[in-house]
Amino acid sequence: MTTAEPTGTPRADGPSTTEDPKTKKTDSPLLKPERSIEGTVLNVFSHGFLILWAVLAAGPLLWALMTAFKPSADILASPWGLPDSLHWENWSNAWSKANIGRYTLNSFVIVIFSVPLTMLFGSMAAYVLARFDFRGSRIIYFTFVGGMAFPVVMALVPLFFVMKNLSLLDTRHGLIMVYIAYSMPFTIFFMTTFFRTLPSSVAEAAEIDGASHSRIFFQVMLPMARPGLISVGIFNFLGHWNQYVLPFALNQGDENDYVLTQGIGFLFAQAGYRADYGRLFAGLMMAALPILIVYAIFQRQVQAGLTAGAVK
Repeated sequence: MTTAEPTGTPRADGPSTTEDPKTKKTDSPLLKPERSIEGTVLNVFSHGFLILWAVLAAGPLLWALMTAFKPSADILASPWGLPDSLHWENWSNAWSKANIGRYTLNSFVIVIFSVPLTMLFGSMAAYVLARFDFRGSRIIYFTFVGGMAFPVVMALVPLFFVMKNLSLLDTRHGLIMVYIAYSMPFTIFFMTTFFRTLPSSVAEAAEIDGASHSRIFFQVMLPMARPGLISVGIFNFLGHWNQYVLPFALNQGDENDYVLTQGIGFLFAQAGYRADYGRLFAGLMMAALPILIVYAIFQRQVQAGLTAGAVK
């Protein structure tokens, strides 16, 4: 008489038909995805290009910072050598004797008015063009956009005579008005695209509640467009702060009314004759520091504003 073996029990003389999941090997080398040679080469090439780009971008800035602490004799003798000591007198001479402090104040006064007014007028026009459909809206929009392709150099001569006839030549308020007009096309183009990506349901709900168009714009839509405002505001700040052609042509009056870029150019001309290169590089770093500080503080907002309107 034979007895039946229990089901699921392995036979002593044969291999087991069951397999423990804990002892099952899933990390076989054949199952691991292998990195392709093309992907590795592309990764190395991209990282190498980024490193080269960082060196090309930061190298001249670091060299100028190092040179700003060296006397003129050492700059000419060993331009790539490290300074033997920190000559802070270059910075003090640039700030006081070269009037960099005065030029910085002039630029700050102009930028503090031109940038907010550019943002206000540009965002108002962009909101109307993005949210309202009326006859001629596309013509107005493309007229502003076409202004970005118009070189400012071609408008210097007629702009000079217009400013002269309006008694705005060599004045701060005249230069502020020109800065606003110069930055309006890019601001309207950027903010129109941004306003179109914002949901219209919130504005419609506010309109149903009885809010006026101005209240909807200032209290509803403008706070929603904060990332775009910050991004385009920083771009306008950089453009106004670094502007050289417009003040050079329209602000040739008193030397004390020069903006920072004009003052740096005047200091460069002086350094060419007096060989005070230490003071020149100190002035250059003073002009670059506000831009670096602004970008270091608002770099996240700039990236968020550039990508916020990419997906609706």
